[in-house]
Amino acid sequence: MPRQVDRGARREEILAAAVRVFARCGYAGSRIEDIAREAGIAKGSVYLYFGSREELLRAAFEGLAARSEALLAEVGRRPGGAAERLELLVRSVMELLARERDLARVLLDVWSAGVRAPEWIDMAAFYRDYRAAVTAVLTAGDERGAEPAVTPEAHAAVLVGAIEGCVLQALFDPTVDLAALVEPLVTLLVPSEEGGHTS
Repeated sequence: MPRQVDRGARREEILAAAVRVFARCGYAGSRIEDIAREAGIAKGSVYLYFGSREELLRAAFEGLAARSEALLAEVGRRPGGAAERLELLVRSVMELLARERDLARVLLDVWSAGVRAPEWIDMAAFYRDYRAAVTAVLTAGDERGAEPAVTPEAHAAVLVGAIEGCVLQALFDPTVDLAALVEPLVTLLVPSEEGGHTS
């Protein structure tokens, strides 16, 4: 009797193999047969789950987006003030990206695809949702009434840019240690309960 294949697990195995190949060779330099070899399956088996390399790259992005959304939702549910939740957010996102270096490297291809073909990978919508979630963390339960130095929306945009700018530098320069940048990011970007920044 033939062995039953868990289609969901097999799909995730192929996607993980694609992320490793994209990270190692770049999207443009990767072929379906490379991904099949990495996954230990026949080339035709890849097409049972994904119709093209483009579909694999989009699935990799959607997986990262889903994990980011879950992380942001979890942070939003945590008790405590805005500063505590924002600090947790910065630490959690940096930990995720430092741990998933292959997926972080694939972001270079995702950003490129998002510029070339926004109808294919909608990075604008991803960043709008990302900024909105950070803005919600910044404003939830804030009863101090103090006027912030910048709007929460601008703060969110700068925070997202700072995190991804650190990731970009680490991808190009292996001497940049993402883990070592967590404390500077928290110090510079997380407001204290008194309205300034953490020290």
